[in-house]
Amino acid sequence: MAVKLRLRRMGKKKRPFYRIVAADSRAPRDGRFIELVGTYDPLTKPHNVEMKEDRVFHWLKNGAQPTRTVKNLLQGTGLWLKWDMMKNGAEEANIAEEFGKWQLVKAEKEKRSEAKEAQKKSKKAQEKAKQAEEEEKAEAAPAVQAETAEEAEPVKEESVAAAPETAEAETASETEAEPALEVEATPEQEAEPEAEVETKPEAEPEAKAETEPEAEESGEAGNQEEEKKEKSE
Repeated sequence: MAVKLRLRRMGKKKRPFYRIVAADSRAPRDGRFIELVGTYDPLTKPHNVEMKEDRVFHWLKNGAQPTRTVKNLLQGTGLWLKWDMMKNGAEEANIAEEFGKWQLVKAEKEKRSEAKEAQKKSKKAQEKAKQAEEEEKAEAAPAVQAETAEEAEPVKEESVAAAPETAEAETASETEAEPALEVEATPEQEAEPEAEVETKPEAEPEAKAETEPEAEESGEAGNQEEEKKEKSE
C-alpha cells in the first residue's frame, strides 16, 4: 500500500480549511485516511500551518510521499530541511544549528514583507485622501464660480452707471478749457490784424488822389498846346 501525505478539505463554502493526513494513494481526496498529521489554514496572514513533527518523520521514513502542496508546506515550516539533513546522516546538534539559522532568515523575510505591505497600505491611503480632496475641490468649484459671478454683476452695473458721469465731467472740463485758451492771446497777436486793416483802406485812396490830378494836369496841358497850334495856323 502506497501512502501519501496530502490535504483533506474541510470548512464551509468559500471558507476552506485543510487537514494534512497520511492516506492511501487509492482513496479519494476527502475519503478515508490513516492518520491526521497536521492542519493548514490559508485564510490567515501569514498562513497558519501546524505539523506533528514526529509523525511526519515517521511516515516519511516509512516511504510516504508528500504531494507538491504538502512539500511546500513542509519547506515553509523548516521540517523539510531537517528531513534532508536526517537522510544525509547529520547530527542533531548540526540540525538544530542550521534550523536556528533558517528561522532567523525567515524572520527577516517576514519583517521585509510586512514593511512592504505597510508601505503599500500607506500609499493606498494617500491616494484615497488625494482623490477625496480632488472630489471636494471639484464639488466646491461650481459654487465658488457662482459666487464670483454674482459679485461681478453689481460691479459691472456700477461701472456702467459711473461711465456717463465721467464722460460728462470730461466734456465739461474740455468746454471750460477752450475759452480760456482763446482769451489768453498775446497783445502782439491782437495788434497785427488791426494794423493790416488800417493800412489797406488808407493806402488806396491816397494812390488814387495822387494819380488823378496828374492825369488832369496832363490833359489840360495837351489842350492848351492844341489851341496854340490852331491859332498859329
